[in-house]
Amino acid sequence: MAALQLRDYLANFGAEATPVFIAPYVSEASRRVCDEYGIGFIDLIGNAHLQFGSVYIDRTVAEKPESERRFLRSLFSPRASRILRVMLRDPQRKWRVTELAEAASVSLGHASNVRKALINRGWAGEFPGGAALTDPNSLLDTWRENYSRLPGQRTAFYTHLHGEVLEHAIQSALNTEYHGGKAMLGSFSAARWLAPYGRTSTHYFYADELGAERLQRALQLSSVQKGTNIIIHVMKDDAVFLDAIKPAPNIVCTSKVQTYLDLSTAGDRGREAADYLRKELLQWPQ
Repeated sequence: MAALQLRDYLANFGAEATPVFIAPYVSEASRRVCDEYGIGFIDLIGNAHLQFGSVYIDRTVAEKPESERRFLRSLFSPRASRILRVMLRDPQRKWRVTELAEAASVSLGHASNVRKALINRGWAGEFPGGAALTDPNSLLDTWRENYSRLPGQRTAFYTHLHGEVLEHAIQSALNTEYHGGKAMLGSFSAARWLAPYGRTSTHYFYADELGAERLQRALQLSSVQKGTNIIIHVMKDDAVFLDAIKPAPNIVCTSKVQTYLDLSTAGDRGREAADYLRKELLQWPQ
């Protein structure tokens, strides 16, 4: 709204005027809005973009105010991410609070708070049929920039199985009707089924405790210090399982969004794979 106001004011001052938005902190999403409307900005943290005449100043600092850090930690927490996962499945779908709370398995109050936060940031809008994402790209960008490994225990194992025998064992272990529990492929292993970009000798899994036990039995895992080829992340929260997908029979893996986030934090090779996956599967209209 400030960008629109500045654009309207500019019409009264002529071409010589330079609109500048000034605030205690200008978030990355707000910077993109300013750029879209041709507006300069300055904040008290040290971020600035000014361009007029022969002057060009562009400065970005990594620091964020504590209030911003608290907000981002809260918005991208496992509990709140349940709502983000639901909405990113189909960004154009309109959600009423009760529908969103039910789909994400959260309280009405929490669904309402997250929905309000998304609207305030310009990532979502209110429509006759409910709230829908209006800028899923910026939302995902910010999530990626603030993503940290999901809470749980990450353990490395070794299996002597390989080739078709290992593939068959993995498919058997991922069968949700096989002794209960939850287990699915993640990271590079999920990307192999969604948007292949190179191969890795290590297989990655998310699981709950029962699912991890099932994986250990089916894949005949043993604990070793070196030469590991299986990584299992046992989750404290089941949010990551809410948007699990089945790209092929007997194959369960993390969603496109979760796979993208995991790859983004997996070093240079992972970032390349993440960029490829996003280009192939996560393209939304600007």
